[in-house]
Amino acid sequence: MQIRQLQVACDHLQDRLLLRVATQADEEVRLWLTRRFLRDLWPHLAGLLGQQPTPLPVAADAAPAEAPSFEQAFRDDKATYPLGATPLLTSEIKFDTMSDGSFNLTFREGRERSFLLPLTPDLLQMLCAMLRAGAEQAQWNLALDYAAPAAVAPTPGDRPSRLH
Repeated sequence: MQIRQLQVACDHLQDRLLLRVATQADEEVRLWLTRRFLRDLWPHLAGLLGQQPTPLPVAADAAPAEAPSFEQAFRDDKATYPLGATPLLTSEIKFDTMSDGSFNLTFREGRERSFLLPLTPDLLQMLCAMLRAGAEQAQWNLALDYAAPAAVAPTPGDRPSRLH
């Protein structure tokens, strides 16, 4: 999948962020992100960003030419919705770091719908900047710092954990 545009918008009525992903094939996937989910997600995103040698944040105009456009309004005039027009209410996420340094984020709605979002390091940085801006616009008062969290040593008897 080749990403054409990303958008993070605050929906004050739903008290959620709406992540919209448009592809070159004129498909659009919509995902709801709640405050609690973003709060729990952020340390993992910061950890992925901490693996990158480039300084943060990176301005959108510094992105490579093949990156999505952030200067244009989000285009949805011819969009088709492979997961339906109703946004996926994200309750779980899986992170995969690929051998080429890119990332796959798999957003899940319980055990129903899921969406795999492939991200280059530059796109990951842009997505994080957009999520921070969206959380600020929503006035969620989250501390979304780019510093990777300190590793927590597991205690004996701890079970493996999964985000949500």
